[in-house]
Amino acid sequence: MTIQTIGVIGAGAMGAGIANLAALQGFQVILQDIEERFLEGALQRIETFMSKSVQRGKLTEEQKQQTLGRIKTTTALEQFNVVDVAIEAVIEDIEIKKDVFANLDRITSPNTILVSNTSSFSITEIAAETNRPNQVAGLHFFNPAQIMKLVEIVRGYETSDVTVAHLRELVTALGKESIEVKIDAPGFVVNRIMIPQFIEAIRVLEEGIATAEDIDKAIKLGLNHPMGPFELQDFAGIDIGYHVMEYFSKEFNDAQYAPPLLLKQMMRAGRFGKKVGAGFYDYSQKQTKEGVLK
Repeated sequence: MTIQTIGVIGAGAMGAGIANLAALQGFQVILQDIEERFLEGALQRIETFMSKSVQRGKLTEEQKQQTLGRIKTTTALEQFNVVDVAIEAVIEDIEIKKDVFANLDRITSPNTILVSNTSSFSITEIAAETNRPNQVAGLHFFNPAQIMKLVEIVRGYETSDVTVAHLRELVTALGKESIEVKIDAPGFVVNRIMIPQFIEAIRVLEEGIATAEDIDKAIKLGLNHPMGPFELQDFAGIDIGYHVMEYFSKEFNDAQYAPPLLLKQMMRAGRFGKKVGAGFYDYSQKQTKEGVLK
């Protein structure tokens, strides 16, 4: 199978990053979202990212313009009738994802491979919305997709060896390293290990053992992680971790994976930090100052 055109559904941080990555590597890209403003925002972020690369000498202005020229945007999913691989990167809501796959199955060529960038949800359940479950898999990129080296290739129950082989070749062509997740288990590999770390870090904060800043410092200097658990959660948005924890708790039927009370309170208050200085850091500093973080 020759992959030339890649469709990306969802122009958020992950979708825009994947689209940029694919275009940088010479693929034709169709980036779709439900509103033009989301697409305009994605193109602005892509342009800004590449402008910084030009400033650092990692990319020429000509390469930047060529890359932008390979990205086509649309609000019409019907234009995916020409793509070789469709990558879904919408919000982490499994019902929305299932609806996207049902539409992709109807619109795309019978030979098109359909993949989800979900970080935790069942590929088997998503694939069941299609008439080609053997051509459905997970392709989990990490944020920012242009920089992070790992991609998890996730098998659904019926994903074929041929589909996995094609995706392994695609990941290599994108300049990334892949691992194969052989069993469709919640969280795959990275999130299966990372989410319990998040939960325990929140519990340590809840118990007043240390501040968010010192917990992050301990993990970075003690375990040599590039980011601490609260930095990482604030960067990604605490709502993402919250929904994954709820999904784990339900799928594993185990309360140890349930979101801690502090995270539930922050969700209710709408404290969805998207960067350091919001989310857990903001909460930790405020509560410590007021002397109520016990």
